[in-house]
Amino acid sequence: MQRRTLIHTALAASLATALPAFAQGGNTWPTGKAITYLVPFPAGGTTDVLGRLIGQKLGTVLGTSVIIDNKGGAGGSVGSEIGARAAPDGFTLVGGTISSHAINVSLYPKLAYDPQKSFAPVTLIGTNPVVLVVNQASPYKTLKDVIAASKAKAGGLSSASAGTGTSQHLALELLGYKSGVKFTHIPYKGSGPAIQDVIGGQVDMMFDTTVVAGPHIQSGKLRAIAVTSAKRLASMPDVPTVAESGVPGLQDFEVVSWQAIFVPAGVPAPVVDRLHTEIRKILATPEMQDKLKGFGMEPADLTTAQIAAFQKAEVEKWAQVIKAAGIKAD
Repeated sequence: MQRRTLIHTALAASLATALPAFAQGGNTWPTGKAITYLVPFPAGGTTDVLGRLIGQKLGTVLGTSVIIDNKGGAGGSVGSEIGARAAPDGFTLVGGTISSHAINVSLYPKLAYDPQKSFAPVTLIGTNPVVLVVNQASPYKTLKDVIAASKAKAGGLSSASAGTGTSQHLALELLGYKSGVKFTHIPYKGSGPAIQDVIGGQVDMMFDTTVVAGPHIQSGKLRAIAVTSAKRLASMPDVPTVAESGVPGLQDFEVVSWQAIFVPAGVPAPVVDRLHTEIRKILATPEMQDKLKGFGMEPADLTTAQIAAFQKAEVEKWAQVIKAAGIKAD
């Protein structure tokens, strides 16, 4: 009897030593170790801006450092693949988007990760439409101007994006598909460098999120042509929707982007729950709510199960759109 008790005691001690601290209750995680927040786009884009805002506050709450690591390329696929391969120990977060975690799986035939199976959702930060912009010196002032100019130009007007498969790219492809007009897509590794070339006049136009384009519109460097939401934005009340443009075929045009946070599949539930709870508290503060709304974003507050269901629906929706429009990765 005594020998059996000693064996059980030794086994329990061995397991306790082998299991990471968070599996023993979660209250000691993250034990001061730095957390990497992978942003699968270059600095300056929406995912990067949000990652830095949230990461700084999350690090304070958890008593550790949250390091932003930008890994741009292929519409968010490069950084997301790195995140999918990361150890499921709670020390890697991935800033997921509509492109990296819903669209790309239907665009890239050999995507090295599954947007649903390779990750576990933590938080849906919010949703936001994209806005079509041109530089302040552009002759185009309405969507009808843009359509007419693109019809008249061989190959159509050039339009930048944060990469193939991003919401910016899909908005352009839908515009071309529904209006019957050709455009030349110019993919970049992220919104930051793309929008700078629009401001500089190297590219004719760009669809971009209100987070990135908003400040440049306010400063007068860019002119807003139309937003892709069903209704006008409170932050840009004078900018019409694409559906209001009067262009045939665009009456039901709508593209809404979204931002979320994921972890690699296999991260223990207590860690996912802790991250979800802490980030939810951060996003619920008046300061963050004001920032999100100022960016033109609609804040979200979903459970992890609801986020998973939302993501599944988005994957299916964009698969149908991409097939119907015949959109191909560049």
